[in-house]
Amino acid sequence: MNITGKKLHAAMRGMLGLALAALSAPASAQSLEAFYKNNPVRIIVGYDNGGGYDVYARILARYIGRHMPGNPNVIVQNMPGAGSLVATNYIYNIAPKDGTVFGTFARNMPVLAVLGDNKNVKFDVRKFTWLGSSSSYEEDAYILWLRKDAKAQSLDEARKPGGPVLVLGGTGEGSTGTDVPKILADTINLNVRQILGYKGSGGLFLAIDRGEIEGRITDLSAVRSNRPQYLGPDSIVRPLLQFARRTRHPDFPNVPTARELAKDAPSRAFIELAELPFLLARPYAAPPDLPKDRAEALQTAFMAAHKDPKYLEEAGKLNIGVSPISGKEVLEAIDVILQAPKESVDKMRELYDAAAAANRARAKPKP
Repeated sequence: MNITGKKLHAAMRGMLGLALAALSAPASAQSLEAFYKNNPVRIIVGYDNGGGYDVYARILARYIGRHMPGNPNVIVQNMPGAGSLVATNYIYNIAPKDGTVFGTFARNMPVLAVLGDNKNVKFDVRKFTWLGSSSSYEEDAYILWLRKDAKAQSLDEARKPGGPVLVLGGTGEGSTGTDVPKILADTINLNVRQILGYKGSGGLFLAIDRGEIEGRITDLSAVRSNRPQYLGPDSIVRPLLQFARRTRHPDFPNVPTARELAKDAPSRAFIELAELPFLLARPYAAPPDLPKDRAEALQTAFMAAHKDPKYLEEAGKLNIGVSPISGKEVLEAIDVILQAPKESVDKMRELYDAAAAANRARAKPKP
């Protein structure tokens, strides 16, 4: 090769190197923006519309796209079933792993994974692409609401052996609203019977209003956004006790916590274990194995949306608590749950299995 040829060859190699360098960084950012500009994002909600999870998801949908590359349109899709287990399995196994789908589901899904005996659990809780949680429950409380005309007129009556039984509603096995009453029955001797099968939070509120059930246990934030009249002087319900609180919520100083009512030290320890998932009060996760840049875009936008002044203003109008934690913090909380003492996990498994067997027995048609 002559001198001129060598110079030309070197020049071509230099141009190729510059082209590759240009493609490796700026094009990656541009392709991320182009991808989201041309692809809408779906938020899967594991419950029917109108409930607490749905309210949080819909306000997030209005703001998270503003903080993502390409500012994609974001839509909410409700996928109720089995206490949100249907949606959880869908997100993990079926949803596209391209960054266009993420969702929210029951905060107790990590507990189901720890128990390991539910054959319908088709996910590894640590392998989700965790975005974070809209609430760490710092401003919330899980309250048992009871109609004022219920047979039990006081907490003491509801805990008395052979006393009145609280008829509470729930969605299905594995949901928080179904599991916590079982825990209360075991740890504070609460007399409970559950009627399951309601599609979602809206149906449960209607059932209370109509007198089909005497009450339910749910988030204070869900009541504030869906049934604010329950908090007024003419309410048809009253708060009976609080769960997932180390101390009493300041709005309910006269309503005791489950920890206060625990019948013994092991029961109190068990309550504390059961309350751990509430650190993930409103969890959001995408499928596993997302492209790294898209996973980071979702995680960054999730936290940014919760700091958006307009988001916070709207959340304030809806009376929902916002105390977000990151995907990393979610994983740290999950690790604590996964490392729970074996005796506590065995007790929880036994409790859930017994309650599930009782519900199946009640569901059998009488001869």
